[in-house]
Amino acid sequence: MDMSVEIDIELLFQTRLNADAKYSLNPNDTENLTQWGMALLQLAQYGTLQDSKKMVKEAISKLEEIAKIDSRKHEALWHLGKAHSAEAFLTSDSIEALNNFEKADRYFQKALDEDPRNEMYRKSMETNVQAMLLHMKLQLGTVQQASGGSSTSFNAKSSAMKANHDLVYDVFGWVLLGAGIVAWLGMEKSQAHLCTPRTAIPS
Repeated sequence: MDMSVEIDIELLFQTRLNADAKYSLNPNDTENLTQWGMALLQLAQYGTLQDSKKMVKEAISKLEEIAKIDSRKHEALWHLGKAHSAEAFLTSDSIEALNNFEKADRYFQKALDEDPRNEMYRKSMETNVQAMLLHMKLQLGTVQQASGGSSTSFNAKSSAMKANHDLVYDVFGWVLLGAGIVAWLGMEKSQAHLCTPRTAIPS
């Protein structure tokens, strides 16, 4: 594994541990819950399929806590959309996947309702539809491979399943990329706010 990836994973694990510790002191800290959820989603890219599913579900749980504390916090709603879209890509069950894609769409819409000028939220809705169609194509391709001749299609089926598995993880990472960008922008904005001297606002 690349050294930079190892460092990233270590930092994400540390962020997760720190968030867990802060949570015991203040379970209503929405910024901490956001960082926790984001760390889990990013870590899910590096685990096994079962580990990834577990971390995505845990991330959804943390992000849902934010929605309960502040139902209008659009960043959390957007992250929830990303999490459900990612969860959809980690299942081969078409009905379960469709349910998650629909949940993602609802959360993206809620985020956009709260922040109508946010183009990233709008783009996420479009991306979610594309992701859903891609997931359907992947599942259809696997079924078609499986329906071939029993002896001659085994190698082709195995290759197709491996290709689909690799592509799912590629798209899974792509789905989560925006979340990392937003988290980074949020930190930059926070630092700029801290460094900027307060000035009187004219009435």
